[in-house]
Amino acid sequence: MKRFWLLFSQTVTVLVAAYFVVATLQPDWLRRSAHISSAGVTLLEAAPTPAGSSAPGSFSTAARKAAPAVVSITTSKAVRHPRSNDPWFQFFFGDQAAQAQTGLGSGVIVSPDGYILTNNHVVEGADEIEVTLTDSRRAEARIIGTDPETDLAILKITLDKLPVIVLGNSDQLAVGDQVLAIGNPFGVGQTVTSGIVSALGRSQLGINTFENFIQTDAAINPGNSGGALVDVLGNLQGINTAIYSRSGGSMGIGFAIPVSTARQVLDGIVRDGQVRRGWIGVEPNELSPELAETFGVKAAQGVIITGVLQAGPAAQAGLRPGDVIVEVAGHPVHNVSELLTQVAALQPGVSAELRLQRGSEALQLPITPGLRPQQRVQRR
Repeated sequence: MKRFWLLFSQTVTVLVAAYFVVATLQPDWLRRSAHISSAGVTLLEAAPTPAGSSAPGSFSTAARKAAPAVVSITTSKAVRHPRSNDPWFQFFFGDQAAQAQTGLGSGVIVSPDGYILTNNHVVEGADEIEVTLTDSRRAEARIIGTDPETDLAILKITLDKLPVIVLGNSDQLAVGDQVLAIGNPFGVGQTVTSGIVSALGRSQLGINTFENFIQTDAAINPGNSGGALVDVLGNLQGINTAIYSRSGGSMGIGFAIPVSTARQVLDGIVRDGQVRRGWIGVEPNELSPELAETFGVKAAQGVIITGVLQAGPAAQAGLRPGDVIVEVAGHPVHNVSELLTQVAALQPGVSAELRLQRGSEALQLPITPGLRPQQRVQRR
C-alpha cells in the first residue's frame, strides 16, 4: 500500500511540475481550445482576455487615457480667384464668387474650461473652425490667440464634461522612450501610431523661428498637425507639428513641439494676450574663422554680433559689433538658434547677465532685455 501511494505522489509531482514548466515557457498551449466551426472545421481558439486587462507590450491603456482629449479640427475659408479683380478676367469669365476652401487638422483639449492646443498653420486665415470630439459632439471654436514663431494656436470651445489630457514633463524625455502619436491623418478618423523618441532639441530646420523639436519615428501624416504626442502613461509630451518627407507621407521623421513650450505659449496668450519674450536688438551670425579674423576676436565658440540696433537694449548695455556672445544668463550658446531661444526666455524689463568675448578679453555685461516685437512668420 505504501508503495502505491509513493508511486501516486511521484506521478502527481511530475505532472504538476510539467504543468508549471509549460505554463511558464509556452502559456499559449494551455489557452488554446478546440472549436468546431459551423462548417465542421476544427479550429484552435485563444482563451478570452479578462475584461480590463491588456496584452503584454500593449499601449491600449495609454491610448484609452489620452485619445478622448484629442479632437479633429475642420476649417473653412472663402478664397477668391487671384485674378478676380482683373477687368479682362471679369470680361471673359464674369464675376466669380468666392469658393470655400476646407482644411483638416487635430488639436488637444488641455483644460476643462475648453482650451485647445493646436498648430497655428492649422487655423491660420480660417473663417470658421469646427471641432469634433471622439464622442461625435461638435462645437464651433474661436481663436484665443496665435504664436506664429512657435506655430502654436489656442482655441476655445464651450461644451460640458470635456475630456482633458494630462500634461507630462517633456524635459524628462530621453532618446529611446516609447511614444504614441494621436491625430486625424488625411481625415480618416482618429488614429494612434507608435514609435520612439529619435532625438531631442532639434533646431535649425527652417520651420519656426524658435525650434526645440522632439523628433520621433511614430507615423505622422497630413491631418496629424496639432495632435498629441504622448508617453506610455498617456501623458502629453508634445504637439505634433511637421514631418520630413519627399512623398508627402510619413517617412519616419516627424517633429513635435515640447509640451513645456506649449504650456508657456498657453499661459502667455491667456494671461497677456501674447507671448512675452525677451529682445536685445542685435544682428547675430554664426561664428566662422573669416568673421573672427575680420573683427579680430579670439573665440572658439559662441555667436558673433555683426550689428547692434541704435538705442536698443544691447547698445545701452555696451555691446559692440564683433562681440561674441558665449553665455546668456548662465546658459551656453553655440549657434544663432540657441541665442534666439535663450534671449527669448529672458523676462522683459528684468536684468540678466551676458558673458562675451571682445577681442582677446572675456567680459560680463548686465543687460535689461526689452519686449520682442511681434513678427509674422511665413511658413514654407
